[in-house]
Amino acid sequence: MLMLLSSYSRISQKRGHLPILGVVQGFSFYHGSMGRRTWHKEQQQQQQQQQHHLTHSPRLCSNGVVRRSISWSTRRNSQTQDAEMTNGAAVTTTTESKTDADNIPLPKIKIRRVLSGVQPTGSLHLGNYLGAIRQWVEFQNEADEIVQVVQDTNNKNNNYEIENDLDSSSTTTTTAAAATTMIKTENFFCVVDLHAITMPHDPQSLAESTLSSAALYLAAGIDPNKSKVFVQSHVPAHSELAWLLNCITPMNWLERMIQFKDKAKKQGAEAVGVGLFTYPSLMAADILLYQADRVPVGEDQRQHLELARDTVRRFHDLFCKGNAYKKRCKQTGIPSRPVFVEPDAMIVKEGARVMSLTDGTSKMSKSDPNDNSRINLLDPPDVIRKKIKSCKTDSVVGLEWDNPERPESTNLLNIYLAVQPHRTRSDIEQEVKDMTWGDFKPKLADALIAHLEPIQNRYYAVRKEEGYLAQVLEDGANAARQVADQTLHAARVAMGFATSSKS
Repeated sequence: MLMLLSSYSRISQKRGHLPILGVVQGFSFYHGSMGRRTWHKEQQQQQQQQQHHLTHSPRLCSNGVVRRSISWSTRRNSQTQDAEMTNGAAVTTTTESKTDADNIPLPKIKIRRVLSGVQPTGSLHLGNYLGAIRQWVEFQNEADEIVQVVQDTNNKNNNYEIENDLDSSSTTTTTAAAATTMIKTENFFCVVDLHAITMPHDPQSLAESTLSSAALYLAAGIDPNKSKVFVQSHVPAHSELAWLLNCITPMNWLERMIQFKDKAKKQGAEAVGVGLFTYPSLMAADILLYQADRVPVGEDQRQHLELARDTVRRFHDLFCKGNAYKKRCKQTGIPSRPVFVEPDAMIVKEGARVMSLTDGTSKMSKSDPNDNSRINLLDPPDVIRKKIKSCKTDSVVGLEWDNPERPESTNLLNIYLAVQPHRTRSDIEQEVKDMTWGDFKPKLADALIAHLEPIQNRYYAVRKEEGYLAQVLEDGANAARQVADQTLHAARVAMGFATSSKS
């Protein structure tokens, strides 16, 4: 599993005297072409027709500034208006707001990017869903935000406290008239089929597994209107950048990777290819192509993330310093800043790790030869009941969380809670504290079946609709290529390749 999250910012446009300077997510910005009298007249009309459709939380700062954080819902096209009086001064916010050129600058946009992927080897299981895909759905459904700082007319110093939402501990004071920042999230979710072939695989089933995985993304709640879904190998920049990084990565860096040692030991030297050895370079390429500065990874991938950070530093030291680099960038018309963003690790959501049904100390895995060790997302009800009935437990009466002597109890309770998101941990603890395993297992099976049934129904509907899945994947790959190709081009320039006119 690979999960990436990035953020960067840009200024929409410089101040000028055009009637309409720009539109960002349905938020239009006007200045300079209408007189103050007309503008204030329109404000009065808006106040008379106000409807509170926009969630806001105004606060008066210590310096007399009204700071309002607005959660920008998915209804970006609705004509919503809101006005309030602060110390006798009307402050108006609207999805088509006209701002005073003398007081309110144009907004800065901060973009947070999420990229994540799961290998298509075998069928996706409950661990893939709870540990990754369901969290992706939460990422995509996070509302875009607008942070506004609005002037208080009684503030003689004309100072404004501007809060950076990505780091709430960082605040600055400026003498600018006001500030508006839009925080927008872009989501890219891929099926990482290039990673799937680092181990022996069946070429007859790879294509079907890839399509099945993509369909399950959609069935689990990924919305193509909010997120881009694509197949990793459909974006050639992934494999090309991986090769470029392979060429600068010292052998001893890769030899230290624990996952390679473990898998090589299990599979045997004859069954292990170079692809497994250089797997971390491909993962680094996946991260760096999308300028990800924060990466949510599990403990088993943390070492690979550290290698990606080391690779960024080495690449920049080798190729992104001095006048020669600036000259190459100037000749090709790209900025002479460092090519990559150095990523930091993020902690994944607590409780997202799902363990094997046959061993509560091992992670649920598609590579486990025992199919009874996992609940596959497409398992029919009778199979789910059979697997839960035969799963490993102990002889103790009563179930409990976090007892190191009872890992299976903790794992099955985590699953029971995860597939019933409307319930609380304390509620379940009261239910199961005196329960036997014979009483609990049917309840767990019923909860799993009820949770997975709508996902399975949507999956079969997606696969049945001819051409739909293929179009979603094509659109997603096109969007991903636009981002990835820019980064790859900058890497080529830095390394000194002769670039074509089409690059």
